[in-house]
Amino acid sequence: MPAQALIGLLVPFLGTALGAACVFFMRETLDPLVERMLAGFAAGVMVAASIWSLLQPAMDEAAQLGRLAWLPAVVGFWIGTFFLLLLDHVIPHLHVGEDEAEGPRTKLARTTLMVLAVTLHNIPEGMAVGVVFAGWISGDAAITLAGATALALGIAIQNFPEGAIISLPLRAEGASKARAFVGGVASGLVEPVGSLLTIIFARQLVPWMPYLLSFAAGAMMYVVVEELVPQMTEGEHSHLPVLLFSLGFTVMMALDVALG
Repeated sequence: MPAQALIGLLVPFLGTALGAACVFFMRETLDPLVERMLAGFAAGVMVAASIWSLLQPAMDEAAQLGRLAWLPAVVGFWIGTFFLLLLDHVIPHLHVGEDEAEGPRTKLARTTLMVLAVTLHNIPEGMAVGVVFAGWISGDAAITLAGATALALGIAIQNFPEGAIISLPLRAEGASKARAFVGGVASGLVEPVGSLLTIIFARQLVPWMPYLLSFAAGAMMYVVVEELVPQMTEGEHSHLPVLLFSLGFTVMMALDVALG
């Protein structure tokens, strides 16, 4: 595996780890408005990444289909959406700030359920990074190293607040600082693991690249609409989360266009 790809896989995970490390020098809880602003920023990054880094390349890949170039993107997008919907129903998890867990009934600890919720969130992000680097390794002209790196950097930027959003509540739930940090880091492990598996099978996946790119986009958009948008709009009305959404979107868009 090229060294650039290995580094690219680790960059998003590093963002999560650095965010989780905030538990060592920040107070145990974040201001609710700050949490909403961070959720807005993450949502903006993920929407921009879904469009510029995933759906657009997917349609470029299928350009030979002419007016039907949108078809693989639509099919893959819906498969990704239903895949996350399935995971939502079969994996027990508890979103930060909520009292009732989703998915099957379980006796797992509350802190474990919170980590599982963020892990679910990170699955499509790991898939997205793995797919674009797999496309680059396979020699796909529509995916450049700069474009893949831009996606990895964008995901890392929005992973930083995510790491803090999971480790600080874990600390507030009674976990030690070390355990809260480990929980935050563990929630991001699925990203490099999923990305690595995708790259290992890169050559076999090349014919399906348009579907895989849009699959990751559908999964990411599911997370945005099902989790991040409700989180950024709950509570007292404020324009700040919306402005942070716009900031996240433009940062990711600028990274992708400038580097891609």
